Amino acid sequence: MTAPLGPDVIDASALLALLQDEPGAEHVRLADAVMSSVNFSEVLHKSLEKGASTQGLHVELAVLGLDVVPFDAQHAESMAQLRASTRHLGLSLADRACLALAMERSGTAVTADRAWSKLLDGVRVRVIR
Repeated sequence: MTAPLGPDVIDASALLALLQDEPGAEHVRLADAVMSSVNFSEVLHKSLEKGASTQGLHVELAVLGLDVVPFDAQHAESMAQLRASTRHLGLSLADRACLALAMERSGTAVTADRAWSKLLDGVRVRVIR
């Protein structure tokens, strides 16, 4: 018997695609999904840069099923371990936060960043476009 798959772990790029109705948005499912607070901060930052209101966004996303997970020491350690294996792809700290959470939860990282499809073993990735 195989172990059940964990949740979708949403990257900022995927959530922004959904919020802005961009290509690939139809592949982002928030029900029972999780997102690192690091990635949520990135969503807030980019939304504010575009002049969008972020008031109440956390609550609206929670109603849709997205759980924003606090960034803690264990998450930081997992993320740091990914630096060497992802450096060649130019992944950011926030990218690694998403990947680390996906690994911790045995989930699937959901992103719009095609470079993630070049990742090797250890994490499942779904590129939305």
